[in-house]
Order: sequence, then C-alpha cells, then structure tokens
Amino acid sequence: MTAEQQLSSIDTHVGNRIRLRRSFLRISQEKLGDHLGVSFQQVQKYEKGSNRIGAGQLFQISAFLKVDPAYFFEGLPATKGVESGFSERQSALPPTGIEDTTDGIALNRAFARIKSSKLRRRLIDLVTAIADSDRG
Repeated sequence: MTAEQQLSSIDTHVGNRIRLRRSFLRISQEKLGDHLGVSFQQVQKYEKGSNRIGAGQLFQISAFLKVDPAYFFEGLPATKGVESGFSERQSALPPTGIEDTTDGIALNRAFARIKSSKLRRRLIDLVTAIADSDRG
C-alpha cells in the first residue's frame, strides 16, 4: 500500500468513527457542522474520508462528541517501531465491525442505558453464552 493510499484509508477510518459516534449520540450532520462552522455537506465529506480533517478540527469534533481524540484512531493497525504512550488502551479482542452497523449502534445505546454494573455483567455473560453456542 502506498503512503497516499494509507493516508486515505486512515481518513476513511477516522470519518467512519466520527459518523459512528455522531449517530450514537443522535446528532445530525447539520448540528455538528454548525458547531464547527462548516456545512453539513462538509461533515459528509469528513465522514466519507474524502476531505481530510485538520488536527484542530478533529479536536473540536472530539470535544463536541464527548470522546478523547484517540477514539477516532481506535481499531487502526499499530505502526511498527512506534512505542505507545501512557494512555494506550489494549483491547482483548480486535474490533469486529459490528459496532459500525445499525444493530451495533442500537445494542450500544441500549447497553449504555443499563445503570446496574451487575446487570451489565450478566448481559455480557448471556451474550457470550449465546455466541459460544452459535458457533456450531
């Protein structure tokens, strides 16, 4: 993959993460655009990865969407030879892509509304058992 293709795939990934978070919070492209001082069409271009987002703009987006800027880069392959910083979070499992689907967003919204950590844990155990039995 050329350097230009790699940058393009990163732009697309970041755009997808913006769309995912914006959709999860039920914020329109127009509302995000108003906050950034750009049109909703520009937000569409950011989300598709066809227009690159500057660092300052990405920082504004992260604040508005209430996530750390690193959120937009989660799921990208690690760069060889680069050591991680103190804030690195290691996931036990790689992203599956389900979190980018309508069902994944709905599941995350519903799960986030469960206040009891005990109930959340039981739900995770239930879903894990169902997934294990579905393997065949």
